[in-house]
Amino acid sequence: MASEPGMVIVGAGECGARAALTLREEGYDGPVTLIGREPHLPYERPPLSKDLMLGTEHPAARIVIDEDRLKKAGIDHLARSEAAAIDRQARHVVLENGLRLPYEKLLLATGCQPRRLPAVANNSRCVTLRTFDDALAIRTHLHRGVRLVVVGGGFIGLELAAAARQLGCPVTVLEAQPRILMRGVPEEIAGIIDARHAAHGVHLHCGVSIEAITDTPAGIAVELKDGAAIEADIALIGIGAVPETALAERAGLAVENGIAVDAFLQTDDPAVFAAGDCCSFPLALYGGRRVRLEAWRNAQEQGALAARNMLGAKEAHAAVPWFWSDQYDLGLQIAGLPDEGRETVRRDMGNGALILFHLAADGRLVAASGIGPGNTVAKDIRLAEMLIARRASPPRDRLAAPEAKLKTLLAA
Repeated sequence: MASEPGMVIVGAGECGARAALTLREEGYDGPVTLIGREPHLPYERPPLSKDLMLGTEHPAARIVIDEDRLKKAGIDHLARSEAAAIDRQARHVVLENGLRLPYEKLLLATGCQPRRLPAVANNSRCVTLRTFDDALAIRTHLHRGVRLVVVGGGFIGLELAAAARQLGCPVTVLEAQPRILMRGVPEEIAGIIDARHAAHGVHLHCGVSIEAITDTPAGIAVELKDGAAIEADIALIGIGAVPETALAERAGLAVENGIAVDAFLQTDDPAVFAAGDCCSFPLALYGGRRVRLEAWRNAQEQGALAARNMLGAKEAHAAVPWFWSDQYDLGLQIAGLPDEGRETVRRDMGNGALILFHLAADGRLVAASGIGPGNTVAKDIRLAEMLIARRASPPRDRLAAPEAKLKTLLAA
């Protein structure tokens, strides 16, 4: 354990691990400490609701950085450790066990926690999915005939619903909003995903409110405010996530839908940075709009960016937001922020694949949403992402025509 000030990272997920590695790749030779509350090595979260549910008999986390690489990089990984406080004046992170870690610069990569339904907090049949251990626990329940209710029609809930159906579980999805995927996914694409779930036997109910979830002799009953009741063996609560800001708040750092940082991922304390799911930041591409992104690639990119800026790079965040999800055989990808668009141009690509290009009032491309079998939209979404980054205003007829190559629009 280093006694001299170094780089301390609170949060040993994708973002924190990427930051630790980048510090070494950029030549930093001082102490690097990575603090994580889980017992595991840093791992990827996206497979938890997909591959892990359907995988081998002995599932394993997809590790970001293993013990050997940690050792070779000289990164001190403190597993099963909780940061209790930040002493900003002394520049120390105080752990729950009383250990004080001095820092030169501090990165908060604390991530999110699932939003919970208070009324079912102590019901063992009502579960949430965030960690590898959560996934293992849920996986033990998902076998043929087990009735699953998913509360919330967002990405996590729907991905788990798809996995459960493939395992032979009857699945019901309950969504309070008028449709699934209300946040960030255009209605037309959400409709395609809705139809695919229905075709696979998922019972989708939108615009419903839950009155209570109670135990029954055979499992649980989800009682709706309209008087209906749905019997199930287990309920997944997937109603969103809340950023982990308690540590920052106790330290007096600004919080605004997450730990508030500037374009360099720096908080209002110049020695403290934040990155990944836990922080909100301004996007110059969208007029400085402050956003918070819960996305795998954003965690990677911001972890690396924060590390460079902790070393003095002063490099502003410029990446285009990017999201993805797999639903059965369908791959969904979104680049940019669709709600910034005022006009939509549709491109049909054949074989059930399509891309929606979202244009601002002045014709600038601000987002692209695509869906299709497998990775059929991946290449064009990547090209659209590059057009968005360049603030391009491509001709509408070229965007709509499947034979018009987006690569030629980049060249123009």
